[in-house]
Amino acid sequence: MKILVVDDEQDVKVLFQQRFRKEIKSGTVDFAFAFSGAEALDYLEHNENKAVLILSDINMPGMSGLELLEVIKCNYTNPPLVVMMVTAYGDEENYNTAKRLGADDFLTKPLDFKLLKDKLIQSI
Repeated sequence: MKILVVDDEQDVKVLFQQRFRKEIKSGTVDFAFAFSGAEALDYLEHNENKAVLILSDINMPGMSGLELLEVIKCNYTNPPLVVMMVTAYGDEENYNTAKRLGADDFLTKPLDFKLLKDKLIQSI
């Protein structure tokens, strides 16, 4: 399963590589990383049908994760991409907006990696 992680914090890449070391080594998951909404859209444009699931932070400079979500849900529909939103601010407004825009799930930071692994397995 190809997963695109979108977060403006560079250390997220190392964190995911550490927490999913076994799954990466076995080939169960393969991660790609984008550090902005624009970079994520560029990745999707040039790697069509490779990412099947996107984990996106909401609060990023430039294009927010919610803006990215809206573009993905409008333009990448065949096949539809699963998009899970991640935020340090689990407020009701972000949750409601994410759900209205089509988010498939909503997770809060710090991420519970056991819960995330369970959700990813269910998505396969």
